[in-house]
Amino acid sequence: MQRTILCLAVLGCTSIAYAQPGTGAVTREQPNILLMVADDLGFSDLGCYGAEVIETSNLNGLSKHGLRFVQFYSAGRGCPTRASLLTGLYAHQTDVGQMLIDYGVPGYRGNLNRECATIAERLGSAGYQTYMAGKWHLTLHVEERAPKHNWPQQRGFDHFFGTILGAGSYFRPATLTRGNEFIGYKEDGDFYYTEAIADEAVAMLDKAVVNRAPFFLYVSFTAAHWPLHARPVLLNAYRGRFHMGWDELREKRYQRMIDMKIIERYWKLTPRDPRVLSWFEAPFKDWHQRRMEAYAAQVESMDQAVGRILEKVKQLGREENTLVMFLSDNGASGEEILADWQGPHIPAKTSRGVGVQVGNDPQMMPGDEATYQSYGVPWANVSNTPFRSYKGTCYEGGIAVPLIVRWPAVIRPGLATGDITREIGHVIDVAATCYDVAGVPYPQTQAGHPIKPLEGTSLLPFFLGKEMSPRPLFFEHEGNRAVRYGRWKLVAATGGAWELYDMNADRTETANVAGQNATVAEKMIALYDEWAQKVGVQPWRTGEE
Repeated sequence: MQRTILCLAVLGCTSIAYAQPGTGAVTREQPNILLMVADDLGFSDLGCYGAEVIETSNLNGLSKHGLRFVQFYSAGRGCPTRASLLTGLYAHQTDVGQMLIDYGVPGYRGNLNRECATIAERLGSAGYQTYMAGKWHLTLHVEERAPKHNWPQQRGFDHFFGTILGAGSYFRPATLTRGNEFIGYKEDGDFYYTEAIADEAVAMLDKAVVNRAPFFLYVSFTAAHWPLHARPVLLNAYRGRFHMGWDELREKRYQRMIDMKIIERYWKLTPRDPRVLSWFEAPFKDWHQRRMEAYAAQVESMDQAVGRILEKVKQLGREENTLVMFLSDNGASGEEILADWQGPHIPAKTSRGVGVQVGNDPQMMPGDEATYQSYGVPWANVSNTPFRSYKGTCYEGGIAVPLIVRWPAVIRPGLATGDITREIGHVIDVAATCYDVAGVPYPQTQAGHPIKPLEGTSLLPFFLGKEMSPRPLFFEHEGNRAVRYGRWKLVAATGGAWELYDMNADRTETANVAGQNATVAEKMIALYDEWAQKVGVQPWRTGEE
């Protein structure tokens, strides 16, 4: 890509001028920004990243007119990723270093602090219309009468529809909220959360077109997070489509990813998770198939929602100058739901008054509202092909995520159509990119509170054809930890020793080369220790100490 930038906007101005090859400078208004996030979507679950069964035509189409990042990273779990995504800081710096639990120490208060600024707060102060539809999951205050200072409208969004909690039924989601008030939903079984998110996002875009101010719309899906809840029409469409089982599907997906140049041919496919039997040996095959069928239906429902939102942007004449970013919040989840699970996110009854059966019970087919199940380790292993491990860890299966970017006014068709980029990025870069493209300054203070310096790096220069400078990226979640710096990745499981991988030769992390590269490992450990002290990482107790 031979795009160069003529000049960047003076911070705070209302337009940016870019130079395209063979043209003079073209002055452009501040772009609209559409940020869409999937929940627990595996690295290879989209057709444009290798999936061969799940229907994702709208996201595949989005990728054909933009960029697919294949070395982009999340924070490894939902709420830490969302904290980093919206602030440009590492999650510990926002006080969401683990989950939404207050451990009484900085970095782990479970509540977005006031030493960070959200994208909505910053863009809103610069005249953007700010909208959010979907999952918030950034406050421990989730009861109706609880403090709301960390709810979306108190953190910069003009309009909000969604859930405050991080998980729940797709038919009866807990904490469904409009603005600052809990609301009901149709009790006739017609409500489905993914569809409702799309309905509200489309309605917000209709509001946005009333005036000429640019918009920032944050769409935060719960799909494809458990429980496995799908519309019958989509669920039935997948019946029998996973009959080959997880072993064959992983092999086929691995080869497809090689053919698509998503991964390198010499990266080995990681072995099947040792906790999982071969498909030939596995009992309850009908139940296992149904689990993946329901998951696929959830993903396709999300893809349809994305298509509706993108079509509305097009209908409103805003497509050309709208920066679209779609990513997942972490790798696929291997969580297996047990019968004793309980909490506000699990309803006791369905909208029809039927008791909800909780737990991964092979005698109960998932997908219906009366069940509360997950697709578990076997299929998450497929979703994260070719990587090892899952959500919550710092191996590639936990932190590597798809990122699709489209911006027709800047990422020109013909120059970048269908491009795959191996540029290394992190969710902390999303906020920095939003500020850069909008020409909005990052503050030192906000509402009288000092704001921590931005950690992310804008991707705009890369969109315009420049190379990005190498930099270390850091990860920590519940004692799992990692550093990615160029070709090297240092990683450790909770309580485990450091491992070192050459990501150019072995991104699937099958050959630990720490012993042969002790000097590299020592330097990266020093980088990690310095970072951990800076952001306030605390030792994680495993329960065995």
